[in-house]
Amino acid sequence: MTVVDRTRTAAVGEQDLEQVELVFRALASERRLQILEWLKEPRSHFPPQEHGDPDEHGACNQFIVEKLGVSQPAASRHLKVLVDAGLIIATPRKGWTYYRRDEDAIAAAVQELTTI
Repeated sequence: MTVVDRTRTAAVGEQDLEQVELVFRALASERRLQILEWLKEPRSHFPPQEHGDPDEHGACNQFIVEKLGVSQPAASRHLKVLVDAGLIIATPRKGWTYYRRDEDAIAAAVQELTTI
């Protein structure tokens, strides 16, 4: 392996570790774990939505804020951490943001965590 190959490999490894750190940070909060749990079955955890299908688009941010029982800024921070970790997807729709789980990313994160 050349010096360039080792450098590229180290850089990829560092990126993987950074992603693992983001996932661990996201999962280190009981509230964020609760959001992930609710988003498994948004129809059963949130009221009907006017502009988005719960299965396709996820749950409206306002419903998540209300269910969490925290301020809008606090809920937004929790949601941002989950989005940055790649565990949920934010979709703007008719002036609202809807959040849904990224099942492929969650499965990949679980796989990555098992190889540490």
